Amino acid sequence: MNTHATPRIAIVGAGPGGLTCARILQKHGISATVYDRDSSPDARNQGGTLDLHDDGQIALREAGLLDQFFALARPEGQEMRQMTPSGEIINHHVPAEGELVKPEIDRGVLRDLLLNSLQPGTVQWGRGLDHVSGPADGPRLLHFTDGTIIETDLVIGADGAFSRVRPALSPAVPGYTGVSFLEAWFDDVDARHPDIADLVGQGSAAAGDGERGMFAQRNGGDHIRVYLIRRVPAGWIADSGLTIDDTAAIRARLLEEYATWSPALRRLISDNDGRYVDRPIYALPVPTTWDSNPALTLLGDAAHLMPPLGVGVNYAMLDAAELALAITASDTIADAIRAYEATMLARANETAKLLEGGAEQLMGAQVPDFSEPIPS
Repeated sequence: MNTHATPRIAIVGAGPGGLTCARILQKHGISATVYDRDSSPDARNQGGTLDLHDDGQIALREAGLLDQFFALARPEGQEMRQMTPSGEIINHHVPAEGELVKPEIDRGVLRDLLLNSLQPGTVQWGRGLDHVSGPADGPRLLHFTDGTIIETDLVIGADGAFSRVRPALSPAVPGYTGVSFLEAWFDDVDARHPDIADLVGQGSAAAGDGERGMFAQRNGGDHIRVYLIRRVPAGWIADSGLTIDDTAAIRARLLEEYATWSPALRRLISDNDGRYVDRPIYALPVPTTWDSNPALTLLGDAAHLMPPLGVGVNYAMLDAAELALAITASDTIADAIRAYEATMLARANETAKLLEGGAEQLMGAQVPDFSEPIPS
């Protein structure tokens, strides 16, 4: 920043986007504090694996972490098998030696890489945000659920789909896409589930029949996660008189829905370890935009929640890099936000339009070719 006073920067959300932003700011000598509602870094499972293509890799390069990322990533995870419901493989992408277009990394591993790169005390845990107040031109006030209030010159909302920062900028709220994922876990797969390990391979396997889909993905640590993709009401479990803990009843319903699928693929429903995880898919309206605010902005899913087709974390990290670099290069925070949002909103809304209704593709007989990067 080319200013005499050091701005107080608050980043809400310690996901990949928020942490990337904090890291790049610190790399340029600018302090930021990250607030997260989780009680600690280990308070909950961070989710499955993700691929980082050019956008995410650009951000890690700016963060000075690209070599460390490649040391942790799994290039073999770029393998992709597209299958029919009968189990026939109709497309098989095997990554070439040295291919690093979109290597896989577990979300928890990526988060640890970013966390460990930050100055001690950067992240404050157990700080759930309730709302943001204060004049549009700042300073802004962060009201936390524990009753504390913090004054800051810039609020960066990196707090995901149901952001508590977004309402201070935009009335947009995520809407249910009509498609829901039901997640199943398989542990110690090479020893305990060798047939499933062989079916999925080192990367991912997907199939769809037009009414329902299935996406299986190998994670690090000998785990596989399977996503059963269906067009159902968001509250279908409760509407059926069930709870998410009614594993046997949910499994029986799924097996009936997938009755015509091959026995090998149906084992991805019947043999999972533990209960299912319900993940209804939401997206923000297209386009989502707002008038630039000199003391508040958004990045990642808080700004442009889209169907899960490969851009979420990558765009969040690219947003973070572009915002941090704009702050370092601009005379004022307001100038930085205007420059950042001009690029980010145009890119996000163009991609969101391309992906609108994209969750439906995951159930199609012609499964999307995940070996190709999503257009950006």
